[in-house]
Amino acid sequence: MGDVDVVVIGAGAAGLGAASTLRRAGRSVLVLEASGRAGGRAWTARPPELGGVWFDMGAVWLHAAERNPLVPIAQALGHRLLRSDELRQERTFIGSRLATDAELEDYHAEWPRFERAAAELLRPGLPDPPLSAVARSLPDDPWAATIEAWEGPVICAVDPDQFSLADWQANVLSGSNLVPEGGIGAFVAGLADGLDVRFNTSARRVRWGGPVAVETDHGTVHARSCIVTVSTGVLAAGGIAFDPALPPTVQDCLHGLPMGLAMKVALRATGPDRLDLPLHCSVDHRVEHSGEPLMPFQCWPYQRDYVQGWIGGSTAWELARAGDGAAIDFALSELRRIFGGRVDRLFAGGSHLVTHWDADPFVRGAYAYALPGYAGARAQLAEPLADGRLIFAGEACNTPFGGTVGGAWLSGVAAAERAA
Repeated sequence: MGDVDVVVIGAGAAGLGAASTLRRAGRSVLVLEASGRAGGRAWTARPPELGGVWFDMGAVWLHAAERNPLVPIAQALGHRLLRSDELRQERTFIGSRLATDAELEDYHAEWPRFERAAAELLRPGLPDPPLSAVARSLPDDPWAATIEAWEGPVICAVDPDQFSLADWQANVLSGSNLVPEGGIGAFVAGLADGLDVRFNTSARRVRWGGPVAVETDHGTVHARSCIVTVSTGVLAAGGIAFDPALPPTVQDCLHGLPMGLAMKVALRATGPDRLDLPLHCSVDHRVEHSGEPLMPFQCWPYQRDYVQGWIGGSTAWELARAGDGAAIDFALSELRRIFGGRVDRLFAGGSHLVTHWDADPFVRGAYAYALPGYAGARAQLAEPLADGRLIFAGEACNTPFGGTVGGAWLSGVAAAERAA
């Protein structure tokens, strides 16, 4: 495999950000990717179940576009960026009826109320509570449980009672969301162009006690430094061996930054009914009590003929274990509670798609979250070891873009600057 200045493990956004930065700095770099493609959890496919249109299996948006580092890169490369927030219309239901204008006004005002209550719980000197403490502090607020469901399972892929409130506050997203036309996965994969990426090459062992040596099935790479960008799920499961073993502080960070799970369920319509919704419409409903699952839907995105539901946290893990049939039944039941029996007629005999990041051995989940008390683990995990011979990077190592493609890219760039 040869000798290089830096070897990067993983060709997701973090690994590509690191490799691009090192190449610009004049360093030789080799990227090892266990799978057969670049992009990691940003993956655009053209599934036949949805008629061969482009579909992002994982990451969807360039969040907080006004400050996202990938936005100017995409613009410089000539990508057309779709303004998702402007394209879609939103519908919120209470039971099977649309929320009134007054109820929607109260719903929109709930986010700042929720954030103010969170700030009160995070005053200096107080312990780091779980996200669920916010809704408990607002027992009479009709929308608090809905915001909790959005900010926990839907956005951060974790149940609110398992999620550090300090980590949520540090990484809460704001601003607009952009979508590269053709898919964010296709855009990220294109960032590998010109880089030396070895696909289907798993890093088995990293020796970092002296000169770095990374053992693979195709030989050993020797380098001055190694940047590891695989998920905390893979690291915690021992997917890569380290010699010497990782320090207890790093192992504690991996314990404190486990992987959440988000699952997409797409259902293709077999008839002309569009549920009296505008094309490219997002649908959610008011959650009546803390812990109730929320599955929001994108209906007829880009005027296509399917709906796409999103579920996260423990419900996603349970559905993943139960199989595709259970996930499809769950999505249909969530649609049925709003639109009634017409849902069964509309999707009867139609094709479907269920994502399975839980079963991907190179990921083992969606993205990392911090347990209560572990909000500082992201920065700690990113600290170089052995004078920079070993550095961890990825979405788990970034604030304020934790869990996002932009955060992964920034983390990879920071790791490369330290290695260089």
